[in-house]
Amino acid sequence: MLTWDEEVKPSSPSPLASGLPNRSMELPPLSATPAMQPVAATRTLNDGATAPVAPAASAAASSTRRVTAADKRIINGQTDVNQLVPFKYKWAWEKYLATCANHWMPQEVNMTRDIALWKDPNGLTDDERRLIMRNLGFFVTADSLAANNIVLGTYRHITAPECRQFLLRQAFEEAIHTHAYQYIVESLGLDEGEIFNAYHEVKSIRDKDEFLIPFIDAIMDPNFHTGTLQTDQTLLKSLIVFACLMEGLFFYVGFTQILALGRQNKMTGAAEQYQYILRDESMHCNFGIDLINQIKLENPQLWTAEFKEEIKALFMQAVELEYRYAEDTMPRGVLGLNASMFKGYLRYIANRRATQIGLEALFPNEENPFPWMSEMIDLKKERNFFETRVIEYQSGGALSWD
Repeated sequence: MLTWDEEVKPSSPSPLASGLPNRSMELPPLSATPAMQPVAATRTLNDGATAPVAPAASAAASSTRRVTAADKRIINGQTDVNQLVPFKYKWAWEKYLATCANHWMPQEVNMTRDIALWKDPNGLTDDERRLIMRNLGFFVTADSLAANNIVLGTYRHITAPECRQFLLRQAFEEAIHTHAYQYIVESLGLDEGEIFNAYHEVKSIRDKDEFLIPFIDAIMDPNFHTGTLQTDQTLLKSLIVFACLMEGLFFYVGFTQILALGRQNKMTGAAEQYQYILRDESMHCNFGIDLINQIKLENPQLWTAEFKEEIKALFMQAVELEYRYAEDTMPRGVLGLNASMFKGYLRYIANRRATQIGLEALFPNEENPFPWMSEMIDLKKERNFFETRVIEYQSGGALSWD
């Protein structure tokens, strides 16, 4: 059974505005066939020079022989990336099927009670409204950053097609999550300009996104290719940041806050959508960790002492950034929670993520101060935690988390 623990306006344009440039990305060539001759694994740059083509782009044309599972690699593979089978990484395919079984859409959730509560001047306290606004301010763009990272970066460098299949589904789910937050904003009649610009204008949110964006830019650069120790470590670092620190840490203060509202029978429609999103993100996090560990297994030379120290420093920085976000969203106690409670919680989660990728616990003896959160993952029940509708929405088959 999957549990929770597996789990100031700027005076000049924010650097985030140019953090995700509109770059044209090269498409890989079509699969080679016996009638096609292999092509040289080079590409012509704007200045006329040549450079190696990324393995993911050149693998299809590197050989005309049939793919065997044993020849597949997560990165730097030389097999045809267009041939899904034979499977080597069955865990990736099984996770893809599990996420497909969890398909949902935001407009299926009734927001009537949330709208009435939000419009009632006595329905929510000022602190609760601040919490909700900050929450949406972070999430409305966070999943777009995640999707850009997948589509314009990670996908290009992964050479195992069954892992690419999951990434395609994950990118779609990130779009669903962005849709869900937009649906909540629209339903409540919030100022869309204020909410969607929060990642430029609210420091605690901007700081988190500015932490993430360099790791997106590094692997989105059209001139970036794997195949060396340095570039492979750059990709691995990006995967760790997004699986363990973004989806595995930066989302959890917000999840806890909105689900705590739901437990008090407030904003139950929004809380229900967050519960679905939490389930999806848990799968994304677990897949990312499996991907990281498989890359380590196939490329042990990447996991150096120096690299591990760099990753530990990123963990420490991420915990501090998320704690500052908790303080900003909860300057006073609310919902039976306060910012200081999240310090231990974030350290607990960081320990879990670190040990899942082979690092030692960074904050020994931390415990989970919110054990009720494990119930939010367990969706195999007749009705959801907030008693608003049947929650086990699955488009096919029974889902097993074992």
